[in-house]
Amino acid sequence: MYKLQAEQTVPASMEKVWDFIKNPNNLNKITPEKMGFEILSDLPEEMYPGMIIEYKISIPFMGKWHWVTELKHLVDGMSFVDEQRFGPYKFWYHYHKIESAANGTRVIDQVYYKLPFGIFGRIAHVLFVKRMLKGIFDFRKQAFAEALGE
Repeated sequence: MYKLQAEQTVPASMEKVWDFIKNPNNLNKITPEKMGFEILSDLPEEMYPGMIIEYKISIPFMGKWHWVTELKHLVDGMSFVDEQRFGPYKFWYHYHKIESAANGTRVIDQVYYKLPFGIFGRIAHVLFVKRMLKGIFDFRKQAFAEALGE
């Protein structure tokens, strides 16, 4: 099992940050184009507990993948989890949280994940998956900053 944690502070109110996060249509704005990210579900303007989202994503050396996540443990205005139901990972649990900070709002991501394919998955993690995920979250920092006025 691997863990990735990313944090940033944006100079915006918690309400403004949550308004951005709670709209699942904004996923496209915080995902790098090179991921070939395509939302297949019809999405409402606001997420809700138990919501299922279907996507297609491109993973280097692995092609296009169908990915299904469920939104869980929603605490309005503060946090939620997206958990993989079907997709490229053996296990994916992504906890999203926002909290007040001295100069804005802190955005916190904690991802627990496991790759399939045993030893080959561990090798893939060392060779490119870890770096790919870090790149996605680095992109998110920039995208959040642009969308929320940093």
